Amino acid sequence: MRLEDLAGRRLTYDVVGATRYVETPEGYHRLEYRQRIGRGDEVFRRAADALLGWRMQPAAGLPMTATDVPAQVGTNSLGRLGPGLLIGPSPLDRIGLPVPCRVVWTVSEPDRIGFAYGTLQGHPESGEESFIVTREPDGIYLTIRAYSRGATWYARLGGPLTRRAQHYAAHRYANALQKLATP
Repeated sequence: MRLEDLAGRRLTYDVVGATRYVETPEGYHRLEYRQRIGRGDEVFRRAADALLGWRMQPAAGLPMTATDVPAQVGTNSLGRLGPGLLIGPSPLDRIGLPVPCRVVWTVSEPDRIGFAYGTLQGHPESGEESFIVTREPDGIYLTIRAYSRGATWYARLGGPLTRRAQHYAAHRYANALQKLATP
């Protein structure tokens, strides 16, 4: 699968945009992860730039390419799920499992910036994941909200293990963004 192949692919779920809200669509598993990544305007700006510039995922060990930088509605992205999320970037990641997505909403406010992408045909899961950086009185935070369910037999077979892996990936993303945002 190549990034250029994603333009004609459809989203694999119907409840597009639901990560904006607290309620999880019926039949999906929910992930909510929040981590403080620093303090101050410089950390906020650097975190926003790294997030919208698609640098967070690769820094966490998930190689990612996208059709647009910065991320915007309609941007297609293609990640490769390999050993990188466990051990750090690896040459084997080039041949990893493809995880195609499309940006379905964005937010750009003075104290809140980010986006959500949804799964495209060929992704092992079905659902949506959002990444929001917020500036709050006690610091800068990354909140990751997702809902998903297995779209392939092997993702369904993984059950609770798959959900643990998603939580682990969220933790890796937040740590990577913290490093990218710290001057």
